[in-house]
Amino acid sequence: MARAQESLFKTAESVAKTSLAVKPNEKFLVITDPETYPIGRAFFEAGVKIGAEAILNVMKERTRNGEEPPSPVRKAWESCDVYIVPTKYSLSHTQARKAATQAGARGATMPGITREMFRKGAITADYSQVSQLCKKIGSRMDKAQQARVTSKAGTDIIMSIEGRLKGRDTGLLHKPGDFGNLPAGEVYVAPVEGTAEGTLIFDGCIASVGMLKKPVTVIVKEGFATSITSGPEAEKFDRLLSAVQKKEAYNIAELGVGCNPKARLIGNLLEDEKVYGTVHVALGDNSTFGGNVQAGIHLDGTMLKPSLFLDGEQVIKHGKWII
Repeated sequence: MARAQESLFKTAESVAKTSLAVKPNEKFLVITDPETYPIGRAFFEAGVKIGAEAILNVMKERTRNGEEPPSPVRKAWESCDVYIVPTKYSLSHTQARKAATQAGARGATMPGITREMFRKGAITADYSQVSQLCKKIGSRMDKAQQARVTSKAGTDIIMSIEGRLKGRDTGLLHKPGDFGNLPAGEVYVAPVEGTAEGTLIFDGCIASVGMLKKPVTVIVKEGFATSITSGPEAEKFDRLLSAVQKKEAYNIAELGVGCNPKARLIGNLLEDEKVYGTVHVALGDNSTFGGNVQAGIHLDGTMLKPSLFLDGEQVIKHGKWII
C-alpha cells in the first residue's frame, strides 16, 4: 500500500472502529464518487480488515448538495447495517438517506471531505467531549420555543423552534438508525416553517460557494429568503438556489450550533459549521430532520462570533458559550 493511501487507511480504520463501531460480518456500505474515491477505498479496506461484509459503491458525482442518488444506491443503502458516505456533494438531506435511517441503518455522510481534512482538524476531536458539548447546548435548545441570532456583522433574526426535534451530531453512531456527519459536532433544528423573520449576514462560509471574501446579506420574511445581496458570492449563492426552480429552495431550513473545539474555519462547510462558537443557518430542504419542506437542495451558511438567545436568555455571546 502506498504511503498516502496507508495514511488514509489508518484514519478510516479509526473512524470505522470508534465512530461507527463496525463489527465483523455486518453489511458495511461505502458510497463514494470519483472526487472522493481514495477516501472511500480506504474505508472499504478498513471494513475488510475488521471482517465486515464490505461493499464499495462508486457512483457518478451529483450536481449539487441534496440531489438524490441513483436508485441502485438507494436500494443498497436501505439494506445495509452501517454506512459511510464520502462524496463531493452532500447526500445528508436526501430522501434516500432518510429511508436508510428509517430502515435502521446507522452511519455518517462526509460531504466535501478532502484528504487534508481527513488528516487533521475536526476529525481528530475527542468525540466523547464533543458529545458532552452537544448534550449541553442541546438540552437547553430542547426546552426553547423561540431562537434569536444576532451578530456585530448585522445578523438579527428570530424563528420558532417549538415542538421541533433538536438533533445532536456527536460523532458517535453506534445504535440502529443513528445518523450524523463526520467530522461531527453540532446541534441542529428545523425551524417552524413561516416563522423566521429578520436579516442574516453570512460572514464565514457558504456551502458550494466557499470562504466568503465579502459578507452575504439575506433578508428573510415569513420563513423565506426574499433577497440575497452583496457581491459575486451572493450572486453565486442565489444562482445555486434558483437553479432548482422551486420556491422551497429559499426556505429557512435549519438553525445549527457548532460544538467541535478541533474544527477550523477552512472554507469547507463540512468542517466550518462544526467550529465551536459559530452558528449556521441553511436554506432549502428540511424534510430529513423534522421539517416539512422538500426542496432538492440544502445549503448552509456560517456566522462568526454570533450571539444566540433562547426564549430571551443569552446562551452564546459573540462566539463564546455562557451556559
